[in-house]
Amino acid sequence: MGRIIGLVYGLLCYAFFFVTFLYAVGFVENLYVPKTIDVGGSAPLTEALVINLVLMSLFAIQHSVMARPQFKAWWTQIVPKTVERSTYVLFATAALALLCWQWQPIPAVVWHVAHPSTASFLIALSLFGWLIVLASTFMINHFELFGVHQVANNFTGRSMPEAEFRTPFLYNFVRHPIYLGFIIAFWATPVMTAGHLLFAAVTTAYILVGILLEERDLIGLFGDDYRRYRHRVSMLVPWRRSA
Repeated sequence: MGRIIGLVYGLLCYAFFFVTFLYAVGFVENLYVPKTIDVGGSAPLTEALVINLVLMSLFAIQHSVMARPQFKAWWTQIVPKTVERSTYVLFATAALALLCWQWQPIPAVVWHVAHPSTASFLIALSLFGWLIVLASTFMINHFELFGVHQVANNFTGRSMPEAEFRTPFLYNFVRHPIYLGFIIAFWATPVMTAGHLLFAAVTTAYILVGILLEERDLIGLFGDDYRRYRHRVSMLVPWRRSA
């Protein structure tokens, strides 16, 4: 019964993530969802800035703290290891859903690309960024990243394999193609409002900090294999070799 409950829990967490991820794409792209980064009720400027910064800080803190090995070692004394990743996904998705729900648009226009072809190109580039994000997760095991592999293996009585250092396809061009995809998706837009600019700037800063924390953990896990990888492959810019 515990294995069945774990499997159902993991699948529900994944479904919550996937629906929220699709909503977040529409949120950033101003497409097909009732409230977007630029559309919806707006508060006075100071109030909007405070609310948006708090929302992004909650998202960043949750991601950074719950992803650290020290937190996982403590957390898995409370939460079974088999659903630890699914629980992380649940909290991360809840933080993202809260951000999309409570975000306060700041509609002042920073830039507006009026040329139809250029505007279309920027929209396509942004959507391509989202495609890079999703494709990169599948290259390193999408379902393990979002907890489904763990609960499925537990349900069938199989143990999880040891972590293996791999660099499939895009990971041979940049070390963090998922983050690169997010940066492209957030910055490529024909209409950049002040609210969108705040979102893009803060999330990019968080990505850079997150990379430093993540790579420290990866060096601890894979040692010299990851150090050599850092030397060989650039962090985010494909045509620039790592120093």
